[in-house]
Amino acid sequence: MNTTADRMAAAYFDAIELLCGVTPKGWYAERGSARAAVTHAGVPTLNVAYDTTREPDLGALDAMAAEVGRQGAPWSIMVRGEAGDGVADLAARHGLAGRSDLPLLACSADIAYRAGAAQRQLVRRVGAAENDLYTDTLTRAFEAPEGAFGSLMGGGVLDADAITGYLAEESGRPAGTGLGVRTSGVVGVFNIAVVPSARGRGLGRAITETVLLDGVAAGADAAYLHSSAMGRPLYESMGFRLVETWTVFA
Repeated sequence: MNTTADRMAAAYFDAIELLCGVTPKGWYAERGSARAAVTHAGVPTLNVAYDTTREPDLGALDAMAAEVGRQGAPWSIMVRGEAGDGVADLAARHGLAGRSDLPLLACSADIAYRAGAAQRQLVRRVGAAENDLYTDTLTRAFEAPEGAFGSLMGGGVLDADAITGYLAEESGRPAGTGLGVRTSGVVGVFNIAVVPSARGRGLGRAITETVLLDGVAAGADAAYLHSSAMGRPLYESMGFRLVETWTVFA
């Protein structure tokens, strides 16, 4: 049966394939229901072997894991739902000992928008010409090591038809980022982050709402995101609800 979780998962997998097709060092492969997606960013979930179903094909997933593992970037194995012993054993054979949950949240287009117009005016779209500024702000907002995102947002990523990048600014200074990816009639919300000095003033909500509003204007009737523990209360206050919990080995 096609559920909300199935639809949001399919949209996410389409978004990852799309990103791998436009990011400068992207690579993507399929075998059965298993997939391999590599961006060469220094983030394990952006170099990932995964299965698109709730009952992973372990042989195909193992083959995809071998492909991703030999790419030389920090990487992970990801499955929908609670991972069984077979997946855990497979991850261990590939040297992936860390295990964590990854909540998938979704909402309909009909949500309560609470950020004021003045706040949303601090958020603007950015194209590929500003990818260096976007990447620098993204790195600072996530408090990641310099170079962690590599060329992830380089090339034509921010000019791709289905991808929109957002930069929030306070007093003319970059203060936050967002990214909307439209696939399968829904919008995926990514890269929501605010630099430490600008947190607590509603910028995260303003960026997220801008991504949603633009996605709906482009025809999306729902949205999804993967949430951190810190960001989840904000998203739930906006109407996002947990639809599935994935397992990541890294």
